[in-house]
Amino acid sequence: MRVVVLSDTHAPRRWRSCPPRVAEHLRGADAILHAGDVCVASVLDELSAYAPVHAVKGNNDGPDVTAPETLELTLDGLRIGMIHDSGPAGGRLARMRRRFPEADLVVFGHSHIPLDETGGGLRIFNPGSPTDRRRQPQGTLGLLSIEHGRLREARIVPVTP
Repeated sequence: MRVVVLSDTHAPRRWRSCPPRVAEHLRGADAILHAGDVCVASVLDELSAYAPVHAVKGNNDGPDVTAPETLELTLDGLRIGMIHDSGPAGGRLARMRRRFPEADLVVFGHSHIPLDETGGGLRIFNPGSPTDRRRQPQGTLGLLSIEHGRLREARIVPVTP
């Protein structure tokens, strides 16, 4: 299963429509995870034209964004927790383990800082932002390869020059 992970797209200020380099990765995806701050629901509608979308609400999302604050789902046997703001970096792995005790992977956003970290039997993954890189060198998204309950590969991919 091929999954594209996005966060912090911040439409319409940063995302007027799907950027071509993001769309390249969305084509052929089996699922899309969005870790919040779409800001307007039309982004989720746009993404759903590519693949089923699972999203959580971010702190900048408007009232038209109907998504839960947290989400737990299983994709091809892999248990995934999603939240927008995972809190401070210190103690994050332990905090996410407590929040999502059954998860194999927790996807989050908010900081715009890409992160892929493992510890204590949990992997946490922030894809960064494809449109608002802030202090990062490039805009990014995440790609997951899931097979029979295992995360075969997780990559953070640049989508801006």
